[in-house]
Amino acid sequence: MAGPARGSARALLAGLLAPALVALLVAPAARGRGGRDHGDWDAAARLPPLPPREDAARVARFVTHMCDWGALATIATQEGVSGWPFADVLSLSDGLPGAGSGVPYFYLSPLQQSVGNLQENPYATLTMSLAQTNFCRKHGFDPQSPLCAHIILAGTVTKVNETEMDIAKQSLFVRHPEMKSWPSSHNWFFAKLNITNIWVLDYFGGPKIVTPEEYYNVTFQ
Repeated sequence: MAGPARGSARALLAGLLAPALVALLVAPAARGRGGRDHGDWDAAARLPPLPPREDAARVARFVTHMCDWGALATIATQEGVSGWPFADVLSLSDGLPGAGSGVPYFYLSPLQQSVGNLQENPYATLTMSLAQTNFCRKHGFDPQSPLCAHIILAGTVTKVNETEMDIAKQSLFVRHPEMKSWPSSHNWFFAKLNITNIWVLDYFGGPKIVTPEEYYNVTFQ
């Protein structure tokens, strides 16, 4: 009797789980590189191929545009670590999906430690890596491998002016829609990195140097 009873129980359990399993299999994949809905961007399905590695300026623009976040390093002003490097992860965007400008925009609050640092010293470096996309996983590249392309941008972080504010807002809110609901009491403002130096690590042999002029002269879509 135990055998048939166990068989009936398994059949019942399978019948209950089947609809849920089918739903998981046919449900659309999460959109956006962070597994969240970032506007109309579906990186898993629409990530274009990496530009030729010998075109370092184009690779740099590609990485900037493909990344939704990066690590921004500033000089700490907090007691106990004053003068030390201080890195924090920040969401960013260089424009609407498929139409990047190359300018990394941020949505910042004076409550953030990085912002306090920038008020004392606006110089910063920003690192972005294709490890946050499916590119490196697809090819089996470790995030530290130079083949998993990443870039380092140095410059100063400043508030955007009134002319540029709408561009920054649209660029960020399309990719990071939850920003719209962040509490206004935090006094959020739009900022950007004014790029002065660029390093590209996308192959063995050390970083490639790209000038801002070369970077911004790339026609990128």
